[in-house]
Amino acid sequence: MKKKFINTAFAAALILLSASCKKEFLEQKDPNAIELATSFRTPDDVLSAVNGIYQSLRSSNNIGENSGLWTDERSDDTGRNDNQSNAGEPFQFGDFSILPSNTYLKSHWVSLYNTVARANTVLSNIDKVTFADANIKQQYTAEAKFLRAIAYFHLVRTWGDVPLVTKQLITPEEVAENTFRTKQAAVYAQIVADLKDALNSNLPNLQTGAGIGRTSKAAINATLGQVYLTMATTQDQANRQSNLNDAKTYLLAAYNVRTFGALSTIPYTDVFDVSKKATCPELIWQIVNKQGDPTYSSSIAANNQATGENINSLKVVTGVGGNVTPDLIKDYETNDPRMAFSVKFANASAVRDYFITKFRDTSPAASALGYGGNDWILIRYADVILMLAEVSNLLGDTAGAIQYLDMVRARAGVPLYAVASATPAYSAKYPTLKLAILHERRVELAFEHHRWFDLLRTFTTEELVNYFKSKAQADFGIAKLANFSTKDRYYPIPFDEVKLDPVKMYQNEGYK
Repeated sequence: MKKKFINTAFAAALILLSASCKKEFLEQKDPNAIELATSFRTPDDVLSAVNGIYQSLRSSNNIGENSGLWTDERSDDTGRNDNQSNAGEPFQFGDFSILPSNTYLKSHWVSLYNTVARANTVLSNIDKVTFADANIKQQYTAEAKFLRAIAYFHLVRTWGDVPLVTKQLITPEEVAENTFRTKQAAVYAQIVADLKDALNSNLPNLQTGAGIGRTSKAAINATLGQVYLTMATTQDQANRQSNLNDAKTYLLAAYNVRTFGALSTIPYTDVFDVSKKATCPELIWQIVNKQGDPTYSSSIAANNQATGENINSLKVVTGVGGNVTPDLIKDYETNDPRMAFSVKFANASAVRDYFITKFRDTSPAASALGYGGNDWILIRYADVILMLAEVSNLLGDTAGAIQYLDMVRARAGVPLYAVASATPAYSAKYPTLKLAILHERRVELAFEHHRWFDLLRTFTTEELVNYFKSKAQADFGIAKLANFSTKDRYYPIPFDEVKLDPVKMYQNEGYK
């Protein structure tokens, strides 16, 4: 049932056609053509379509709250270490034994391209609609371009070269013509172009009230900064300096529209407080969930809770919860209050392990069914500040980098960098400012799906292999660190996509 859904969704999106689609399907007239031609008649039709792009992000196969399989479980933060989860396709991600035939991997690919397809559909049809207010059309166009850029940013970092499609594909012939991998440089150029177009719009600096959950200039600037930082550290070495300068420019633009003074004025726990999610000034962009709603509520609090515990949710669970590696536990500094808030040791005989407590909703409104109200935070100011520390350090501005780093450490209540780096324990683990910033991002943003991409930015492929191989196997449980190699910087292209055209949809190095 699930495989059929994936192939149908992909074909209907008309981005790529799965090899398992039947020939007679390809020979049929596209059933969507007439529907789409008549679906874009009013501005409200366009709004519904734009909302559909946002809706696609919610999926666990996309970048929603339960999408940690592609990121956190790939990193050194979380995994699957219980008897029921240490086998099968999900385990392949953290075990670095993933196969191109992995159906979870294919689901991620399909979902991200579904987001692209929805954005392309809006952008290809919006000119058919008459808008009494040109500002509304500009807003919807900007949102669609931003969301397309977000999807491609995840695709290119995850798979490297990927098919680049920027228009609605109507016929099987058009699909076939666009079924080829495009070099990363061109994909990044499109991401930057989309984000700059979105930025040159009438979107607000920050969203408030009913607009929360939609993009803003702060979100676009923060994403542009991250994109340029990623290009500078992983891609375009010839333009490294200019990319770093651009990264700092856009990150500062995001930072400078904040509505608070010092980060320390916002308690860390407020960031994740369900009752403050609409008013916390640290939040820049989030996926909004509705407490108590069976369809649009959050399940992350209950999903992370371990047997015998009730700190996250009123829901009674029987599993091990959100597994945390000992490697991460050992990376928290002594008395760091973020550890006490983010993780807890479960004492039930069936668990006896750390589980994630960062996301909580024990309100009666969430009920014993676990219908939580947690919003999924995609961008927040501590992330922006630490990226500013990262880019400042890369530009040789050590003092500036430490200043940004200390903003986060001061809010956390841990010693500032000058004090911490003078202690043997800290300096031995983080002998360089680069490693200190990476550490701070790890403990500040734990379980928010940043860690894997942070590692990719910080280390070359060879350095990343050495980084993982230097860790203790005992701190990763059943997942085998020995499996990690240079191939693991990227995921394999799903088997069905390679089968479409083994030449144009060539497999990533190291996978068969």
